[in-house]
Amino acid sequence: MAKKIILALIFLILIALFGMLFLINDSVDVYIDGENVSVETHTLSDVDTKSLNEDLCDYTINVMNDTTTDITSYKTGIKDICAHYGLDDVEINVDSSIGSDQIPVIMYVDGTSMLPTLQDGQAVLVNKSHDIHVGDIVVAESDEYGGIIKRVDDINGNNVHLVSDNKEVSYERINGVLYEIKGITTWVDISDINGVVIGY
Repeated sequence: MAKKIILALIFLILIALFGMLFLINDSVDVYIDGENVSVETHTLSDVDTKSLNEDLCDYTINVMNDTTTDITSYKTGIKDICAHYGLDDVEINVDSSIGSDQIPVIMYVDGTSMLPTLQDGQAVLVNKSHDIHVGDIVVAESDEYGGIIKRVDDINGNNVHLVSDNKEVSYERINGVLYEIKGITTWVDISDINGVVIGY
């Protein structure tokens, strides 16, 4: 009788284990600290997870440098890469040094237009987000000036007015012509905002 009970328990445990295997979802865990990325894929499928993780790290680095990618499109890109490897139903978990579902990026100030707040060459931590407010310091792509770090002065619909903190005006003579040198003020579309500076 005891043998039958033991065999029945073993049988039930095996059924439970096999049932749990079918309930376990494939998942990808990503951690971003602004400069570095780590990726870990959890799956029971026969997948080359080393190559998959390398591809996901490369993709994440590209996302950090791409102005148009937000957390939603980033997760979609991860799912697309996983599907290429045969993982169609993947749970994506993004964690970072600034919280879950955030994409932090370290960028560097180029120039003196944000003095005294930011110094030339200073590293700043940027959260890739279009959730901006007047007074925020943002990183943006300007058609006129290229990549810039400026303060949000006004928001009018999708148009964002950016200004320099450095209000000094100087004059420089170039080839006999006197030029006024002052900080940038420009309008950009909100889609041109790369992110909000959250640490410096």
